[in-house]
Amino acid sequence: MCAHVLVAEDDEMQAELIRRSLLAEGHTATVVHDGRAALEAARLLAPDLVVLDLMLPVIDGFGVCRVLRKDEDIPVVMLTARSAEDDVLMGLELGADDYVTKPYSPRELMARIRTVLRRSGRAAADRRESPVVRAAGLAVDSVRHEIRCDGELVECTPAEFEILLAMAAEPERVFSRRQLLEVTRGTDRASTERAVDVHVMNLRRKIEADPRRPVRLLTVFGVGYKLSGGRA
Repeated sequence: MCAHVLVAEDDEMQAELIRRSLLAEGHTATVVHDGRAALEAARLLAPDLVVLDLMLPVIDGFGVCRVLRKDEDIPVVMLTARSAEDDVLMGLELGADDYVTKPYSPRELMARIRTVLRRSGRAAADRRESPVVRAAGLAVDSVRHEIRCDGELVECTPAEFEILLAMAAEPERVFSRRQLLEVTRGTDRASTERAVDVHVMNLRRKIEADPRRPVRLLTVFGVGYKLSGGRA
């Protein structure tokens, strides 16, 4: 599919490399170099995805991501320094869908973008019919890319959606962090398994009456997580 990608990167050479790579993939691209311009472009152009450098001038990437998640429903792929794991986790807490550490190869970034576009429901291949998976009071619809909890619509990031879809398909199965990481983004550096904990924490806020005392999305200490409640 052809997507419109907004690139927010203050390094002009890096931004041009990303733009050319996107064009080679068949996408269109808009490039901006600071956070305020990124927010203005997102509001005006409604892109399919934002490639967001965290170290932007005027408004940094965290601020941009925070506003995008509050006001828009646009997938975000962050660009961050290799050593900044805390930055990665903060970005995921704000709702970013994936991240790429610098230095990176254009092929890796394009692969991540393809994956996020597919999981966000914006790729035509994901719109084919499939049944709604129901478990633990949840209804996970992979056609509409919707999740309902006790009948109420739940807003989720693509990564959160993939976690609940996998767990709802096999309720009571215990998933390790590594397995859930593979569900959301494929195998990667072991340290990124911490990101799964962030996704689970965010999901509990959305599907649990009391996130501090979960009854649906449970921790199995020393192993991982499971969705408890059985198939509906």
